[in-house]
Amino acid sequence: MSRHVLVVGEVQSGHLVGASREAVGVARALGGGSAVGFLGGAASRPAAEEFARLGIGLTLLRDDGALEAAAPAVVARAAKLGAEQAGASVVVLGGTTFGRDLAGRLAAAWDAAAATGVTEVAAVDGGLRVRRPVFGGRATETRRLEGARQVVALRPHAFPLPADAPVAGTVEVLAADGRALPSSGQRTGIDAVAAGAGPSLTDAAIVVSGGRGLKDPQSFRLVEELAAALGAAVGASRAVTDAGWRPSSFQVGQTGRSVSPQLYIAVGISGAIQHLVGMVSSRVIVAINNDASAPIFRVADYGIAGDLFQIVPALTAEVRRVRGLG
Repeated sequence: MSRHVLVVGEVQSGHLVGASREAVGVARALGGGSAVGFLGGAASRPAAEEFARLGIGLTLLRDDGALEAAAPAVVARAAKLGAEQAGASVVVLGGTTFGRDLAGRLAAAWDAAAATGVTEVAAVDGGLRVRRPVFGGRATETRRLEGARQVVALRPHAFPLPADAPVAGTVEVLAADGRALPSSGQRTGIDAVAAGAGPSLTDAAIVVSGGRGLKDPQSFRLVEELAAALGAAVGASRAVTDAGWRPSSFQVGQTGRSVSPQLYIAVGISGAIQHLVGMVSSRVIVAINNDASAPIFRVADYGIAGDLFQIVPALTAEVRRVRGLG
């Protein structure tokens, strides 16, 4: 059963973020040929071409510079107008921090049922059926979103990136509704936090994290070398950041960042509950730890109990060999 679906694109540096690309795949599956894109901001036109390459034939553009770096409450107003223009009954958003915030605000403005962190979604009579992790990933909830309208924000990396399906894209510029967009603050700058040399921790498909089992800050290079070989982001447990081995921006866990990559490798991490809630929804979890009784093995898909100071260098060397990295 198809729906008229609007996918709201999030743009960074002139391109759709990966989470919005995942949202396109879901929108196409739900809406078929009726999936429509929405972009806001004067610098968003190039992203419409990316929508077209991914099979979205019509993109609605609110060509308003006030939407660039605007607060979610402001974007929600414009996205609501886009959904009404498209005749949509479903809006799909990427699983970024901004997307999750926008989902709630758009649902309130549009009088729609909503769910965030969605890992499965299907059309059913009278609405959508969604699944998502709850209680820090220790359970999975199935929920039915009923009513005339639904808004869903996806879990990062829970859905595959769609294959290119180029179409002749059309951009339709939305006229303002006669009311100025509300002013609720605007981002004036971004200060980058310390991060590893690889991809962003939150968005990475592979994350390699290190814990206190590495024994000293110099040994943390084993994690960084494995991550570099895999093209992965580098994370750390709270024990590592509290000890000052790495900045707090590396921390994965309840008081750090929540990640859900395709592959999570935990090196020397015991598996305290505050760490687990930040990574337990990863697609595949690999644990490497000297202590065979460590709690991390209870959630791991694959576990290696042994001397990590021998295992990790050997694994890094094999990854480099297979990938032809010398």
